[in-house]
Amino acid sequence: MRNELMEIAEKPYLKKDVPEFHIGDTVDVSCRIIEGTRERIQVFNGTVIARQHQGINETFTVRRIVNNEGVERVFMLHSPLIARIEVKRRGKARRAKLYFLRSRVGKARRLKERRTSGAARVSRLAGTGSTAQADRQESEAQTVNA
Repeated sequence: MRNELMEIAEKPYLKKDVPEFHIGDTVDVSCRIIEGTRERIQVFNGTVIARQHQGINETFTVRRIVNNEGVERVFMLHSPLIARIEVKRRGKARRAKLYFLRSRVGKARRLKERRTSGAARVSRLAGTGSTAQADRQESEAQTVNA
C-alpha cells in the first residue's frame, strides 16, 4: 500500500502517454542520448523480461541478443530520457519474470504470440479501449432510435 501523499507529490512527474505492455512483449524503446551539445535518439529493441516497482520508480528490463551475446538494459518507465515505447509483438508469458530466457539458446528463446480477440483489437486501434467501445454503442443506439 502506498502513501497517498507520495502519490500526490509524484503525479505531475508521471508520463501520461505510456503504452500498455506486459512481460514477454517485444518492444522498441527510443532513448534520448546526449553527446555534448547534440542530442540523438537511439532505439533499443528486445523482449521485456521484468517489470518492477510502481509510481515514479517503475522500471522494466529489456533483453536482446547482439553478436551472440545477451544484452539487458533496465529503463525507468517515467524517465524524460525515454522518448517513446512502441510494442512490436505481444508475447505470451505465464510468469512475472522471464529470467529463465537468459539460459535459453536459439529457437527455445522464442515466446508464443499472445492473440487478442477481434473486438479488443478493433477498440485498441480505434482509441482507448472501453471509451471507444462505449462511443460505438452510443452511436448504434442513436441510429436505431432515429
